[in-house]
Amino acid sequence: MKIIGIVIMILGLGFTIYTSISYFSREQILKVGTIELTHSQPQSLSWSPFIGMAIMVLGAYLILQARKK
Repeated sequence: MKIIGIVIMILGLGFTIYTSISYFSREQILKVGTIELTHSQPQSLSWSPFIGMAIMVLGAYLILQARKK
């Protein structure tokens, strides 16, 4: 349980530091026979740093529960 808590705390720290992920999605614009015309459009997925802090609190709780047993 202690190792799981440490991993969750590290994951929460990552979510706190990095608050967004950018990626590209391809959209097909035109297809004529064997010729295709595509367009790469940037997308972004973002979240609040408070989510990362809440995940770190959950990890700390798991570590404390493992220490009590």
